[in-house]
Amino acid sequence: MAIVGAILFAFYSVAVAAAWFFFGQSQSILALAIVGSILLVGVQYKIGKWAALRSVGAEDMDEREYQQIHQFVEKVCRERNLKKPNLKIASMGVPNAFAVGRRGNGTVVVSRELIQLLDRDELEGVIAHELAHIDNRDVITMQLGQGIASIVGIVAQYIVLFTGDNDLADFFLAIVVGNLVQFFVMLFVLAISRYREYVADADAKRIIGGGDPLARALEKISEGNKQAAQQRQQVARGGRGRGGRRSRQRDGGVDQQVSALCISSPDTSALAKLVSTHPPMEKRIQRLRS
Repeated sequence: MAIVGAILFAFYSVAVAAAWFFFGQSQSILALAIVGSILLVGVQYKIGKWAALRSVGAEDMDEREYQQIHQFVEKVCRERNLKKPNLKIASMGVPNAFAVGRRGNGTVVVSRELIQLLDRDELEGVIAHELAHIDNRDVITMQLGQGIASIVGIVAQYIVLFTGDNDLADFFLAIVVGNLVQFFVMLFVLAISRYREYVADADAKRIIGGGDPLARALEKISEGNKQAAQQRQQVARGGRGRGGRRSRQRDGGVDQQVSALCISSPDTSALAKLVSTHPPMEKRIQRLRS
């Protein structure tokens, strides 16, 4: 995490230094860049957490109905000196779970489909994985990385504008350059995300005393997501068949931004794997069982 933080800070420092050099070597410009960057990341963090919970319709998990889950989370939190996160439940249409927030103020969301699908030890493995994300401050790290990527992209755009003729061609060139620079930084951020998934798996393995329960859970989750995708395709084909219009009926599934937080990500192609927030499922299972 120290290495990750140092590299992210290096990206940020280059962006601020470039802004200072090209837009005026004054302390006010540097201070404005720093304050603006902090505010941007903070706003993204607050809005992102709220939007993720709202998009899946997350509700508080009743302690009486889900007593075993609450007891397991309390036990893990005592062992890791972690404040118990808020536990919520949602109907996502797929078996999945995700965590948002920071250490001391986190939230774990579990889908009803996941609770119905998994055995108790498998469910505990998934929840332990999400608790590890909160304990390791992974959500904040990723939010910080995304914020820095946005800042670097904006600075790159302004550098192109201020060093060119400031005409229409430079305007479009600035947009292209800014997006390419941001994409490059995001590739690094996404690589961090995939690495942190392995770390959370390893932490969960230690918490529950073995990797097989979580490995079995990942297998079931992967199969459940495939079945849900097939059902959505069938609904889509059926909707197009009725008068040539696709049915607007909700068919389940998770919002793309929320899926980045979930324990499972259904990316298959080479390009999808490159820009995925999660490593391949088969590699995660293999590591858990090794």
